[in-house]
Amino acid sequence: MKKKTLLFFILTLISGLIGFTGLSFSGIEVIRVLFLVFADLLIISLISKWFFPEKPKVKLQTIQK
Repeated sequence: MKKKTLLFFILTLISGLIGFTGLSFSGIEVIRVLFLVFADLLIISLISKWFFPEKPKVKLQTIQK
């Protein structure tokens, strides 16, 4: 989910521009609902990046006896 933040941002922008610019056709309500879904997913993704940052990978080291 954290790696899809940019995708959710782009989808939110596109669906917001199509849904709320005054266009009127039969499926406009679906696009407006998709905007809300993508915006929610974007917010969840941003919050998860903020609370759970990716940790650097730990290198295994051999122990010498």
